[in-house]
Amino acid sequence: MKKALKKLASQLHLWLGISSGLVVFIVALTGSLLVFEDELEPVIDSKFHIAAIHEGKPRLPLDLLTAKVSDAFPNKKLLRVTIEKEADRNVIFGLKNGKKEKDILSVAVDPYSGQIAASRIEQDAFFSVVLRLHRYLCLEETGKAITGISCVMFLIIMITGLVMWWPNRKNRKQRFTIKWNAKFKRLNWDLHAILGFYALPFVFVIAITGLVWSYKWVNNIIFMTFDGIPQQKREAPANIQPIDNHKDIFFQKIYTQTDQQLPNPGKIVITLADSDSLSVTVSKADDHAAISNIVNFLYFDKNNGQLIKKRLYAEETKGMKVRRLIYPIHTGSLLGWPTKILAFLTALIAASLPVTGVIIWLGKKKKGNKVARAGAVDSRNVRRKSVVAN
Repeated sequence: MKKALKKLASQLHLWLGISSGLVVFIVALTGSLLVFEDELEPVIDSKFHIAAIHEGKPRLPLDLLTAKVSDAFPNKKLLRVTIEKEADRNVIFGLKNGKKEKDILSVAVDPYSGQIAASRIEQDAFFSVVLRLHRYLCLEETGKAITGISCVMFLIIMITGLVMWWPNRKNRKQRFTIKWNAKFKRLNWDLHAILGFYALPFVFVIAITGLVWSYKWVNNIIFMTFDGIPQQKREAPANIQPIDNHKDIFFQKIYTQTDQQLPNPGKIVITLADSDSLSVTVSKADDHAAISNIVNFLYFDKNNGQLIKKRLYAEETKGMKVRRLIYPIHTGSLLGWPTKILAFLTALIAASLPVTGVIIWLGKKKKGNKVARAGAVDSRNVRRKSVVAN
């Protein structure tokens, strides 16, 4: 029974690994880069993100910066404004650049001089490409299906790998320690099996949380489990006041009120709804929170900038709080640098497993061919001897 189980596990491990290996390699490798996206993005595109701080010079009003962007891009509709917590960061304006929701032209403005520092098509930015590769191989819905299926395969591969790795009394010591001074074949096996064993719980958590982005039903399971109902669509409430044409301090007013209502440090994102009848949504991260991805929401009347509703994290449902934990768990940002480093190493190990696995498979295949050729030679020799004897 035990032999039959290991044989079945071996076949599943092999063929699922061959089927999903390349996708797992791409997803894991891009995932390792995305772990440090927040740290690397300002370094990779410093002109876009970093502003020159002018000593003693205050930040210009947000509405003045908005006006400069509108003058430079008169035919582009403003979708969002992003204000980082750091003093040396540009303010980023997201403008509609096509029919699709993701078609965005991002414009970086120096908040001290009011000069446009840089602009870029957001879809062409380095980490945008990495993210699309990670989530759906840059193949839209088709790629999303492929990565989703490959992720499920990878979960099965890890379980079958554990069954194959499971030690007996004779090889127990061997299964927990990498023999660094061994020949390549043995070292490669150790790197595949033993590193895979130690990384398994972390890889498993990252892989299973990744299913939330692949399948809506996985996302709904969270809300059904903790709230008893599927996830409810969140929409900005309607404006209360009639249209006001005097909006000279509209964005600055919203920004100031947000800092008053939510004094904690954190990135602020001001999002305008497609419909003029809906209010402005403002999200602010809470960087004082013990864990990451704690975000509070405020809604302001689009016509006069007055606060009309709050949606604070403390008042969210259990389902939403659990759902908000998924992203930091998946990316390793949950507890800052310690979990980020752990997620980075886990992703690198996961990326190495298809490579070391293929090497093991090719080695066995080569050995099998040699045995087959040796068997054929022996068979011919036996026939020759028989002919001579006769």
